[in-house]
Amino acid sequence: MHSLCRRSFLLASVSVTSLALGMLSPVLAEDTPLQPNDKIVFLGDAITQNGEAPNGFLSLMKGELAKSEKFKKVAIVSAGVKGDKVPDVESRLEKDVISIKPTVVVVFIGANDVWHEKSGKGTKKDVYEDGLRRIVRRITAGGARVILCTPTTLGEKVDGTNPLDEMLEVYCEINRKVAADSKSQLLDLRVAFIEYLKKKNLQNLDKGILTTDGTHLNELGNRFVGLKMMEAIGAIEAPAK
Repeated sequence: MHSLCRRSFLLASVSVTSLALGMLSPVLAEDTPLQPNDKIVFLGDAITQNGEAPNGFLSLMKGELAKSEKFKKVAIVSAGVKGDKVPDVESRLEKDVISIKPTVVVVFIGANDVWHEKSGKGTKKDVYEDGLRRIVRRITAGGARVILCTPTTLGEKVDGTNPLDEMLEVYCEINRKVAADSKSQLLDLRVAFIEYLKKKNLQNLDKGILTTDGTHLNELGNRFVGLKMMEAIGAIEAPAK
């Protein structure tokens, strides 16, 4: 078993400690363990950018990795920019990702592509999918392993009444398809959020469980995403499927 403890992300909140208990298993996420000298770039929008805050998921991950003799040299680099959509990420891919020669790239994008549709400035499905495919191809061509995430929520209600639920599901399915077609690792945060919210959001609130506003992570949300990210990169053991 890895020296990193999966519960350390969760002990600050009683509400998720019970979820973490019993999740230990001998199965590594995607059977791809983290390597001691990996350089991991997290590519995304404001959720990733905010992950660098003191209680953000990237800061939590850095803290956990620093405790491990094996993984203390693993580098975590944030390439999150507020408001970014897939076309924005693609335009800065060379500068912010390819040029620094990462070994792993976590692509966590999509919320703004859907959210901005409300103002007519979202990303059309074909543009979104084509851009995502090019991003994955370029990262893979540079020799890095890709972990493609689905966006999480645009409202935390669990009865399907968040205004953009239907569109968000369509775009999440695009992420899943691109991951499958490119043989990239998928981290389905959308599914993870929904499963958790169905258990914990008994009042069907639109925010305040894992997010501050339905999308951006609160402290618990950062711990939850940090845990899922640690599983995905292979730093800690993931639950058996």
